[in-house]
Amino acid sequence: MMKMLNGKVALITGASSGLGVDFARQLAQRGCRLILVARRQDRLYELQEQISTTYNVPVESIAMNLVEVNAPQRLYDQLQAANRDVDVLVNNAGYGLFGEFASLPWERTQTMLELDVLVLTRLMRLFMPGMVERNYGFILNVASTGSFQPTPNYAAYAAAKSYVLSLTEAVHYELRHTAVKCTALCPGVTRTEFFEVSGQKMTTYGRLTMMESAEVARIGLVAMLKGRSSVVAGGFNALAAWTMRLMPRQFQAALSDLVMRE
Repeated sequence: MMKMLNGKVALITGASSGLGVDFARQLAQRGCRLILVARRQDRLYELQEQISTTYNVPVESIAMNLVEVNAPQRLYDQLQAANRDVDVLVNNAGYGLFGEFASLPWERTQTMLELDVLVLTRLMRLFMPGMVERNYGFILNVASTGSFQPTPNYAAYAAAKSYVLSLTEAVHYELRHTAVKCTALCPGVTRTEFFEVSGQKMTTYGRLTMMESAEVARIGLVAMLKGRSSVVAGGFNALAAWTMRLMPRQFQAALSDLVMRE
């Protein structure tokens, strides 16, 4: 499995921090040539230098805000003009917002939904046909354990991740007669900047169940290479996600609300 990606081109969004950094490092370790995309140019350049020096693979960084008008299309056109075919697409860019739906600023909610849903979907639609034509490719979409139930105070975010999970599993089935695989990674609480950005304070549940970003990224990449439609990171999270499916929807919401509060 370590040799499956040697020499392939991997495009990673949200590559300047958290899971994006660990996806980049682990794909470079597997011999991938990297294209890193994120808003923060200084962090991208720093990561680009670290990875190219450590793993001796070509690394290109593109500073871009993917929620700008036609940004996914511009990214695709830029790579096409440079004759760069993408073999691995990691849709990692995204964030969550914590708080009651009616009280969150609409502008932030709209931007979150555009990034978590529309940008991810557009990038899939742009890069997937080329993979199908070449009969080779992998797409890894970062969803969440919030995909499995309604989650008060993360209402729009959890709904967006439910969309990501459903879309990924449906497309995975559509691709069953090709050598292209589409996988959803569903992390639980992970040591990243997520809580800082979302505005949620760390809870006891979060501290007890937190996983390291590198381990979550590893689980996602292994599942991707095995051709799985989805994977939940961590045994406890997998059990919780499976158990949630057995409960009435309103009980799911109440339980989610309980564990998200101190």
